[in-house]
Amino acid sequence: MGTIYNMKTRSGNAAANQFINTDATINGVHGELFQSYSSNIALKPSDGSTAILDANYWDYSVTTGQYRNEFLGEGIAETRDKIAQGAYLLRDLNS
Repeated sequence: MGTIYNMKTRSGNAAANQFINTDATINGVHGELFQSYSSNIALKPSDGSTAILDANYWDYSVTTGQYRNEFLGEGIAETRDKIAQGAYLLRDLNS
């Protein structure tokens, strides 16, 4: 069974409304999920296949972006490049 936990702020406190679910299944894909508030933002499949970002919410706000960058281990420019190159998929993760 997986764990859901708050991400950490720069000062080490629990980040309000920013979560990691270590055992999520979205649209039949299992993996680690980043959620901002109640929206699914990014899913890293446990089989190592291409990460999936929500087409509508992946770049929703500065705060979402900050924690998405942390989750993916990269900055926004690299994320945009990976989307353009097809290294990340954009899909609806919230239906």
